[in-house]
Amino acid sequence: YQPRQKDKIANLTVDEAETVALKAMAFIAADDELMPRFINLTGCSSIEDIRDRLADRSFLGSVLDFILGNEQTTIAFSESQSMAPEIPMLARAKLP
Repeated sequence: YQPRQKDKIANLTVDEAETVALKAMAFIAADDELMPRFINLTGCSSIEDIRDRLADRSFLGSVLDFILGNEQTTIAFSESQSMAPEIPMLARAKLP
């Protein structure tokens, strides 16, 4: 992890926010404990249902809500992506 200048972080675009959310979804899908919880909380019926929703910005926002709902998960995700822990929160602010 290399700290970035605050102005670079604050200028996160919607496309970059979507990318963060997609990476978060991949992080969730790779975890045997997180994925069942995510499916139960979001009401998704299957992996195919999740795939169909990935183009929906509101769904991507819910992915980030899930990550941000637990500090340990937020930190683990951020570390896995070598990103500052505030990035998921900034990305969430850019999505509906």
